[in-house]
Amino acid sequence: MLKLGIKASKRTVQKYMRAARTHPPGGQRWSTFLRNHACNVWACDFLQAYDLFFRPIFTLVFIELATRNVVFAATTRMPSQAWVAQQLRNATPLGVAPKFLIRDRDDKFGTALDALALATGIRVIRTAVRAPNMNAICERFLGALRRECLDHILVLDDRHLHRVVTEYIRYFNAARPHQGLRQQTPVPALRPPEGNIVALPVLGGLHHDYRRVA
Repeated sequence: MLKLGIKASKRTVQKYMRAARTHPPGGQRWSTFLRNHACNVWACDFLQAYDLFFRPIFTLVFIELATRNVVFAATTRMPSQAWVAQQLRNATPLGVAPKFLIRDRDDKFGTALDALALATGIRVIRTAVRAPNMNAICERFLGALRRECLDHILVLDDRHLHRVVTEYIRYFNAARPHQGLRQQTPVPALRPPEGNIVALPVLGGLHHDYRRVA
C-alpha cells in the first residue's frame, strides 16, 4: 500500500485482514466425530404415539449409528427415570455396550440413566439445545416409523403398539434398503443368487419384503 502511495495505520490493516482471513476450526467437527466413532456409538430417543382413546404411549429406541441397526425398543405409558435406566440394562446384556450414547435433554432420561451408563463404561453425550441434527440418524428412524407405520395404524393399547413397533423394526433391520448403506440392510441377509421372487407381507400388507427362494 505504501508503494502505491496509500497510507494506512497498522491497526486499520489488521482490522480488514481479520475479516478476510479464514480461521480453521479449533476442534473436531461433530460430523467427523460420528464418522470416526460410529461403530462405537449408539443413539436413543423417544417417540410419542396415541391409542384409540387419545392416551399417550411412549416408545424408547436404541440404534447403532454405523449399521443403522435398531438394537432395542420398548414401550410404556409412564416413562419414569427408573424405567428408562432399566431399558438400558435390557439393551446391553452380557456386557455388550457402546462406548458412547447420544441422547437429548429430555427430562425422561434423567440422572438414573447417566449414572447407570457411567457404571457400565458408557459415556453419555447430550445433544445441544434445539440441535436435532446431532441425533439425526435416530430422528430419521423415528420419522420413518411414524410415516411408514404408525400413521396408517390405529393403536389399541401399549401392548399392541409394542407388537407393531417390533414387527416394523424387524422389517427395518432385515428387509428395508437404506440409502446411507448403499441400498443394503442393517442386518445382512443370506440371499440365494437364483430362484423365484416372492413378496412377504409385513404389518398385514402395509409393506412387503421381496426375497428369492430356492
